[in-house]
Amino acid sequence: MLTAAGFHVLLALASGSGHGYAVMRFVEEASGGAVKLGPGTLYRTISRLVADGLVEESDGADPAAPHDARRRYYKLTPQGEQAARAEAELMARMVTAAREAGLIA
Repeated sequence: MLTAAGFHVLLALASGSGHGYAVMRFVEEASGGAVKLGPGTLYRTISRLVADGLVEESDGADPAAPHDARRRYYKLTPQGEQAARAEAELMARMVTAAREAGLIA
């Protein structure tokens, strides 16, 4: 099972490679502002996901970025995609349980 931050990062990268700031923006927008990953949490989480083989650095550099930009881009590994899918399925089951319990419509 992933941490919440780990799942947020995997979800952000599920549609393609991205850099840290894009991941932070995705999480904040997708959660309606309820979740904000600070830089420390984000990069510790990415480091852990890389160490676990769920995320890897990619060559997805932005050609429009300034010459001195040193953004690192990340992408899911096949194991990362599998982990994100399993976590999303678990969350879907939990949402169903919450709905059946009358907690949400």
